[in-house]
Amino acid sequence: MVMKKILSTFLLLIYSITISAQNDKVEKLEINLENYTYPFEVSFINVENQQQNLKMGYMDAMPENYNGKNVLLLHGKNFNGAYWQTTINQLTKEGFRVVVPDQIGFGKSSKPEHFQYTFQQLAENTKMLLDSLGIKKIAVLGHSMGGMLATRFALMYPETTEKLILENPIGLEDWKLKVPYKNVDWWYKSELEKDYDKIKAYQKESYYDGNWKPEYEPWVKLLAGWTLNENYPLIAWNAALTYEMVFTQPVVYEFPNIKVPTLLIIGTRDRTALGKPLVSEEVRKTMGLYNELGKKTRDAIPNAELVEIPDVGHLPHIEAFQEFITPLVQFLKT
Repeated sequence: MVMKKILSTFLLLIYSITISAQNDKVEKLEINLENYTYPFEVSFINVENQQQNLKMGYMDAMPENYNGKNVLLLHGKNFNGAYWQTTINQLTKEGFRVVVPDQIGFGKSSKPEHFQYTFQQLAENTKMLLDSLGIKKIAVLGHSMGGMLATRFALMYPETTEKLILENPIGLEDWKLKVPYKNVDWWYKSELEKDYDKIKAYQKESYYDGNWKPEYEPWVKLLAGWTLNENYPLIAWNAALTYEMVFTQPVVYEFPNIKVPTLLIIGTRDRTALGKPLVSEEVRKTMGLYNELGKKTRDAIPNAELVEIPDVGHLPHIEAFQEFITPLVQFLKT
């Protein structure tokens, strides 16, 4: 009995030390990032999905020299609209109106207790947002998971999508052909085990191929700050549900059906592929090869252009902004 009490006290001490160390690195963030400031004013639209009243946050940056053109920026799975700051700044400087939503389950938007995530549902929510803003035509740019959503949006709403831009999108290969299926409960448990060090290690290896710089820290701290929140299990649950969406709803087979002019911006050093730890080393080496996937995708999409950025990883708009923004603006203006 005494030994059990000593062990419990010891484990509690270790946990307290761990949390204290975490607090030295990151600040606890509220469930909808109420205590995190975005680079532009955030507004909200009410969304009725699956018998729930939800709130969808978004930024709507209107330039002084509006050129009549609009751009939609769709964030990745481990991100939110805030990481588009430099992109928004430059695009508005060029005269574009820029709309940047946080999808349901992400950023400042609602984190529902129960939700059937589909790219179709998220695309429909995004179209509803654009309709509420009176936007009938827009260029759609998606990064990472946002690339899968942008593709689905372009397929569902070709009359609204003027152009499609995919920046290091995931889903350029069908991972379920290589990765053994894991259910939502498995992904939930995996999310609950995350902390600052694990999040940073993943991003360093997958996004930047081991090339870490201090300016990448904010995107680690955003996720790690949530792990300190007492409601983190709800955040982790939503993250687990979106893993299911990514794995079971591929868009790769529908690339030939895209009807709008498309630009692929690919950092060729990227090796992002969900499920790598679940396969053998031999199989792992065949996954996430963006230096090959970019060319393959360009060939699959009619009227597609490819801009490869050598020695750049998963986030060209963070890691190599000038090399990213120059071809983007040129494509949007032509």
